[in-house]
Amino acid sequence: MNPEELLTTTRTVRKRLDLDRPVPMELIERALTIALQAPSGSNRQDWQWIVVTDPEQRAAIGDLYRRAAQAYKASSGFAGKLFADDPQRASVQQRVGGSVEYLAERMGDVPVLLIPCLKTGSATLPSGNQAGLWASLLPAVWSYMLAARSLGLGTAWTTLHLSYEKEAAEILGLPDDVHQAALIPTAYYTGDTFKPAARSPLSEVLHVDRW
Repeated sequence: MNPEELLTTTRTVRKRLDLDRPVPMELIERALTIALQAPSGSNRQDWQWIVVTDPEQRAAIGDLYRRAAQAYKASSGFAGKLFADDPQRASVQQRVGGSVEYLAERMGDVPVLLIPCLKTGSATLPSGNQAGLWASLLPAVWSYMLAARSLGLGTAWTTLHLSYEKEAAEILGLPDDVHQAALIPTAYYTGDTFKPAARSPLSEVLHVDRW
């Protein structure tokens, strides 16, 4: 697959994750090795990667995710409720909402749960430029997802479990100065019909020189 195809067909995979097929750790390590080539502020490389494969650990993290997803579903910002006054977008959002609910019930069954983290040296996050802080991790997370796609694996970028970040840290045994950024379920996917998603045109979001 060429770079353009990779970048335009790496989709969030929820309903098509294969929950029964084990994922070799070698594939995860290969994807992470590629991810470590991503930019890192001042070349600090303060990223840490928690790969959860133990069934009990996955179930515990999955339970936190399910609880957070229930609160999210009840909120006005739930994906399935957005753009209700636009029939075309509403139908898409409802499908997204349905897939969110599906994954919420099965997160603990996904063969690999990846939790990318930053080690900051402090139990509290520094004030000031949070964008700069997380920019030293999040590009690597996306690189992991692209690498996983190129290796035949599906992923989804999720953050709902961070409503219970402390509980997750206890489950994972994380030190106080290690902060979680996301939860990336990873598995083989079923079917192979991924294609570019419908997006608003560039002309609606592009600004040249000033707003």
